[in-house]
Amino acid sequence: MKPRWKGKGFEAKASADPMSKIVSQLHSSLIETETCGLLSSCSVLVEVDAELADLFNRACFGRPRITVQKDKHWFQLDMEETFYLCFSLKCLKVIGEDGSIKSNEELWEYFKSKKPAFPISYKAYSHLRHKNWVVRLGLQYGVDFVAYRHHPALVHSEYAVLALPEGDDDLNGRLRVWSDVHCTVRLCGSVAKTLLIVIVNSNGLGASSPSCLEHYTVEERTITRWNPEQSREDQRGLQNQTNEGII
Repeated sequence: MKPRWKGKGFEAKASADPMSKIVSQLHSSLIETETCGLLSSCSVLVEVDAELADLFNRACFGRPRITVQKDKHWFQLDMEETFYLCFSLKCLKVIGEDGSIKSNEELWEYFKSKKPAFPISYKAYSHLRHKNWVVRLGLQYGVDFVAYRHHPALVHSEYAVLALPEGDDDLNGRLRVWSDVHCTVRLCGSVAKTLLIVIVNSNGLGASSPSCLEHYTVEERTITRWNPEQSREDQRGLQNQTNEGII
């Protein structure tokens, strides 16, 4: 399935301003400003100035929250987004409810308590982000994430992503029967997306600390519906050849 750009010239615009460059700019700005986020249940709130707000938007991290004060910009980051900025990019610090800055280990344990499958979902998220895909939550499609080639304002998402552990795991008991696969693939097809299964193998290391992530391995599999028309010979071409043979 080819990328579906939302307008003429958008592909060229995306090529001229690659996502890797935008994320690098966000990374530098967050380090320079020593930005901190506030832990709030299953998300983190970050107060930023107008310049950083623009970078958060362009890099597709978090979602802006409406405030009554015009000069204040707040972004709400999901757990995977927060940990990626803290652990992988090392450009964000998070302050807990007790007012102390949380270590990566403390955040890891906190996010696992809120979402037992967090180690698997985070590994899948970071795997795609490292490849410069824009990754957003995919709850509206019944999947974990959706992946975009560039900013969602420029292009439609190409993949609906499910993050699954290797083998049989009670945390993610999905796609175990054919009817699950059939329903998910049909849904993805109806919204013009390819189902991408990101299989994470912990290699028996468990998830006691975030350091185990470097030993996790990832396998990608795409599942699509078989279209018989794509496998048939051109009947009109065959008919023409037959007619020519008769003559």
